[in-house]
Amino acid sequence: MSIQYNITHTTIYRYKKPVSFGEHRVMFRPRDSHDLRVLATDLQVSPESIIRMIQDPHSNSVALVQPLSSALELRIVCSFTIEHAHSYNLELPVSKASEFFPFAYTPDERFDLEMYLRPHHEDPQGELMAWARQFIRTDGPSRTRDLLVAMNEHIRNHMVYRIREEEGTQSPLDTLKLGSGTCRDFALLMMEAARRLGVATRFVSGYLYDPALDTDSSVPGAPGDPSCTQGAGSTHAWLHAYLPGAGWVPFDPTNNLLGGNQLIRVGVARDPSQAAPVSGSWFGDADAYAGMDASVTVHRVVAKPWLQTPPATTASAVV
Repeated sequence: MSIQYNITHTTIYRYKKPVSFGEHRVMFRPRDSHDLRVLATDLQVSPESIIRMIQDPHSNSVALVQPLSSALELRIVCSFTIEHAHSYNLELPVSKASEFFPFAYTPDERFDLEMYLRPHHEDPQGELMAWARQFIRTDGPSRTRDLLVAMNEHIRNHMVYRIREEEGTQSPLDTLKLGSGTCRDFALLMMEAARRLGVATRFVSGYLYDPALDTDSSVPGAPGDPSCTQGAGSTHAWLHAYLPGAGWVPFDPTNNLLGGNQLIRVGVARDPSQAAPVSGSWFGDADAYAGMDASVTVHRVVAKPWLQTPPATTASAVV
């Protein structure tokens, strides 16, 4: 059964004195697919701006925003309504040739997945490789998906989620050393570890639905303890791993999620630096910047019983 969500993402940059602005890139529109459909979108910017919509090299929708006047504040409010079906992972069969680790992609797959297979961060002492190899079974064959599921769960259970005010993503080796990080840090750690084992991965940015924060809905909580959900209320990050036969499947190491309908993807990329929700420039005195506020609200739309569509009398396939 599909679920509808209303989502609002607000970003406000504040300045002590008026500044002018360069072009800003805003990645906010969810990626349509068989499991996610965008029903409505709206982008409001203050001061008045010229807005152009483009697709980047990864086919993400990006708004190019050019403010037309100087201001004390740049306010960007993105809102949209989506319909989200269940995103599968464990239920999807992996091809026989890829069921057990190690496996090899076909030549065509390797050609298409090259940017997602090649590690992007250094591992001079082999620390990251050693960490990744601990998930390979020594008492028998390792199933490819089970290996990734174990890695996903290990990060959730053995590392500490911390909010970091600084922009950017810390290196996988720093995350291992500190034993802590943000959702972006955990996603990158698992991506780079899986790549070293020969599994193609890509970074996913988006939003996370947490029933505990949904004050506009009487929807029961999600499985597990909602108070343990990390990353809601702001932009969230996880990863996709490409498993032949199953395709791109989701893993959220921050919350040990393996799909479902809580993860709402917006952009995908080979590296976190390519999927910033908002990026741009401003021009003014060096001390003019006063800070930034960002918030995300995700509310489930609860249909009234008398408005719900009656069950169909004949079977049909959803494509």
